[in-house]
Amino acid sequence: MRVSYSLRVLFFVAAVFAFTAPQVRADGGLSPDQLLSVRQVYEAAIDDGGERIAYVMLVPRTAADPVGSTYRQLHIVDVATGTSRPYVTGDENVYDVAWVPGMDAVSFRMKRGKGAKTQVWMIPVNGGEARQVTDANTSVSEYRWSPDGKRLAYIAETPATAREKALEDKGYDFVFYEENLKHRNIYLVDVTDGVAGKARQLTDGMTAWDLEFSPDGKTIAAGMSPQNLIDHRYAFQHVYLVDIANPEPRKISRNDGKLGNWAFSPDGKHLAYAASLDRKDHAVSQAYVVPVGGGAVTNLTPAGFKGHIEWVGWKDNGTVVYRAGEGVYPTLSTVPRTGGERKVVLDSRTAGFIFDEPPSMTAGMKHVALVAQSPEMPGDLYYWRPGKSPKRLTNANPWLADVTLGKQEPFSYAASDGVEVHGILIYPVGYESGRSYPLIVQVHGGPEAHYSNGWISRYANPGQVFAGKGYLVFYPNYRASTGYGVEYAAAGYNDAAGREFDDIADGIKYLVAEGMADGDRVGLGGGSYGGFASAWFSSYYTDLVNAVCMFVGISDLISKRGTTDIPYEELYVHSGKKLEEMWEQSLQRSPIYHAHKSKTAVLIYGGQDDTRVHPSQSLEYYRRLKMNDHPAVRLVQYPGEQHGNSKQPGRMDVLYRQLSWYDWYVMDNKPIDGPMPPLDLSDRFGLDLPE
Repeated sequence: MRVSYSLRVLFFVAAVFAFTAPQVRADGGLSPDQLLSVRQVYEAAIDDGGERIAYVMLVPRTAADPVGSTYRQLHIVDVATGTSRPYVTGDENVYDVAWVPGMDAVSFRMKRGKGAKTQVWMIPVNGGEARQVTDANTSVSEYRWSPDGKRLAYIAETPATAREKALEDKGYDFVFYEENLKHRNIYLVDVTDGVAGKARQLTDGMTAWDLEFSPDGKTIAAGMSPQNLIDHRYAFQHVYLVDIANPEPRKISRNDGKLGNWAFSPDGKHLAYAASLDRKDHAVSQAYVVPVGGGAVTNLTPAGFKGHIEWVGWKDNGTVVYRAGEGVYPTLSTVPRTGGERKVVLDSRTAGFIFDEPPSMTAGMKHVALVAQSPEMPGDLYYWRPGKSPKRLTNANPWLADVTLGKQEPFSYAASDGVEVHGILIYPVGYESGRSYPLIVQVHGGPEAHYSNGWISRYANPGQVFAGKGYLVFYPNYRASTGYGVEYAAAGYNDAAGREFDDIADGIKYLVAEGMADGDRVGLGGGSYGGFASAWFSSYYTDLVNAVCMFVGISDLISKRGTTDIPYEELYVHSGKKLEEMWEQSLQRSPIYHAHKSKTAVLIYGGQDDTRVHPSQSLEYYRRLKMNDHPAVRLVQYPGEQHGNSKQPGRMDVLYRQLSWYDWYVMDNKPIDGPMPPLDLSDRFGLDLPE
């Protein structure tokens, strides 16, 4: 069974792929260059016999390569021997790997050649070149093989008509905002010896986002919404059954809110799906089962569950398996299809690693592929047979054995109202008990997300790099986070910047009171909702922090609601009321309202093409600070980037710029009314530049 979720872990096979290991720092700690050199695996698919695992390895690009952040390359590892071979390498980007039923081949999505569309490709395992399977008029966004491998279903956007192309050529390519959208349709092709026939369009009038074949290959379960808008995907998506012989969609899921994944039972009689509890539940949190032929929906989630179910699958016809985030440790559990007590079959607390994304499993869950990570291990591939110990197949980044990392562990404290709040601490390299250290707080976005106790250092929140420089790093799972149950997650509903950010403030105060953190040297940063927290702490809570790094963050809740691409999602699961009913609250919970109070050095940065949190949010906050004569504010924008940087130059700048900002105002505690850090950081990128 193929999992199309991104496996956010880091991976490398030293015995097969030679590379130059990053230079190890003499004083210990992870350097910025080392962090940028880490390789990552985002996908893994195990074959039907459990003998081989195909995976995508992400290889970081260089600073001089502006195309993207990584190359996505295809590899296959033999489970018995641990031998791994490269199949598609070089300047390629491979997505959605799957084993082709009935053929000894692996398929994937790829765009090859200038101006090409993304198509489905396949490559024989026993030798031969990759060849293109589909010839869609527009790029393929998702695909699935029928169980017998004789047909392929894929999703692609409706192509432009000849008239539309002619108008565009003549300069009449006007945008009628949210009106001239093209649907994403499901297409079906017959495939013979890896060659696809003429495509047949199965759906029209709605947008399809993802799909799964029934075991008999006669039906497709597709997630569909009325319009091709990300907001509709979040707020109005349901699972529909599409009969291939008579493809009139029939809605089967009963979710009144966000939808996760779905899967047919092996006999095709039931459909399991993950979804939110209700419309105001801001994240996927429950496991449901519904008969395919119609009938009542059963919620399999344990009563009072202190976690969030994020993915569902099947072990057998009578047993559902699901992955859940439970605090900082994910679990894998089974539960009877009819309901009852769950059985935890894999617990990260005892496994020695966490699996941040769903597993890839064979029939009966006899063989499982897991991409795993830990605080000391960025990511490796494991093979697991339930009932036995997982087998580690790879050593991802062998050079890390020579790097001294900061100790990382779960952490909890009592908030000011007595509620226990959890998170992660990374201690400075060489930490000494009884000594206080400069503190960096890394706030996750969403807020429908949480930190797990794995490898959590990234370009935008480089915890281990901070630890190597002598910082204590705090990752709070504040109220409104997932992983602690629906009630905990709902704390931010109609209360933006309320209890959720008070929890963070209480955590800072606790660490200072305990003598672990130096209260005179505190920095805070994050992206998206974490960027909102950054702006809030530089204004409302300015007395607690010396410096903030605000990445694609929110500053004005009023204008944000009019410029975001997810207005209904924001209304249903966050605000709870229309703006007209909460003008005053929205104003007073906006950082711009408190900007005149700021005594904090403020670095603001983000993509110029961001549709989630519009760049005007950054500009508004910059302007309010500047018009109040703030002496230490800087705005950096990245052309072509959206809600997070996807290109290596922008990622490198974010990494080094926040390090420079914190070192200046937190570690060295320089006054905000003095000079700011250097603007030009290009000398750190290793570029060949003229003098």
